[in-house]
Amino acid sequence: MNASASSADARLRVAIAGCTGRMGHMLIEAVLASDDCVLAGALDREGSPAVGQDATAFLGKVSGVTIASDLREGLKNADVLIDFTRPEGTLAHLAVCRELGVKLVIGTTGFSGPEKAEIGAAAKDIAIVMAPNMSVGVNVVLRLLDTAARALSHGYDIEIVEAHHRHKVDAPSGTALKMGEVVAAAIGRDLKECAVYGREGVTGERDPSTIGFATVRGGDVVGDHTVMFMGTGERIEITHKSSSRATYAQGSLRAVRFLAGQASGLFGMDDVLGF
Repeated sequence: MNASASSADARLRVAIAGCTGRMGHMLIEAVLASDDCVLAGALDREGSPAVGQDATAFLGKVSGVTIASDLREGLKNADVLIDFTRPEGTLAHLAVCRELGVKLVIGTTGFSGPEKAEIGAAAKDIAIVMAPNMSVGVNVVLRLLDTAARALSHGYDIEIVEAHHRHKVDAPSGTALKMGEVVAAAIGRDLKECAVYGREGVTGERDPSTIGFATVRGGDVVGDHTVMFMGTGERIEITHKSSSRATYAQGSLRAVRFLAGQASGLFGMDDVLGF
């Protein structure tokens, strides 16, 4: 635990990045409802009108935790930060977490290869769980996809379809890409070489070695993902649908609890769930 944590309170002291967003609110509610975690910090971008307000004002409650834009101020009492923001924000938070010895749960998606390497380097000093989807159900689906892909590696075309709300800024989703990576690895392919992210016009006959992606954006869809294995005379579909962000929040708290026993290292939800 962080040296500033009170020895009289054994609960895990959690800070939330992007605390005024939809996911931030859900994470705060999950922390408040838990028996073993306590809200210790709340971060929002500089210039946000919420800075200086109580972090639970949106619930009509007083937590005593003030929303801060200064990272060191917001993290000074925290053992772990949960971050579902943007890559540039997460990397800024990462640097301060590394400096202060604060562990990190990263649900942010859209990182480049060099940015992922930067996170891996920081994990030499602090413990980090990073996953494109914190849902327990999604991570069970990833295991199912590995099994299905190995059995259906020949004679089946593979397509991945995902749908999210109109506000999502990256495509395909990090979860869809992770599904593609799992499937590609299971059948001995490199997703970078075989992925097809768009089709238009006269595309020619489908290359059986490819994995296709289709993206849908609209409304308030929390997150739907389907992987289709399409053969001759049959089609197998493995689908996960999220109806609430609560599943991501609960998975994040499982990651927080896992990190309590780790000094450093980069982990995924498969580690958290014991796969």
